Amino acid sequence: MPLDMHDLKILDVLQTDGRISVSDLARQINLSSTPCAQRVRKLEMRGFISGYKAIVDPDAIGLDLLVFIQVTLKETDESTLRSFNSAIGRVANVLECHMVGGDFDYLLKARVTGMTEYRKLLGGEISSLPMVQGTHSYFVMEEVKDGTPLPLKPMQTNGKK
Repeated sequence: MPLDMHDLKILDVLQTDGRISVSDLARQINLSSTPCAQRVRKLEMRGFISGYKAIVDPDAIGLDLLVFIQVTLKETDESTLRSFNSAIGRVANVLECHMVGGDFDYLLKARVTGMTEYRKLLGGEISSLPMVQGTHSYFVMEEVKDGTPLPLKPMQTNGKK
């Protein structure tokens, strides 16, 4: 069953304000509270809403340096990929890890307190993994756009039921 306009509006509002009350949400999308709450529950059960979280300002907690790290592996067989995925999943400062196609194998997004912590992260936790052949890092000078809500379109269900 595809998403209708009320569902899309609910998702759009919740992406920017996950703490909104059901009554305020219902008012914004022109529904009464009970049907609105039922729709939110259905969206959660169908997997369109995967969770709620607080967004912490990284600068406020001292994680001032944002770095993207390209990682090239020695081999790309299934065993090596699984081993790397498992190992990188345990590295706290790595916020995101994406397997990519192209000239390298993974793109990591990491946050650290500064250059000293970055060197420890790169040398002690990433480059020291036995399957890593090489890395290349890019330091972010300014975050122009981050955490933008997903663009939602009618009939966009991606196979969710």
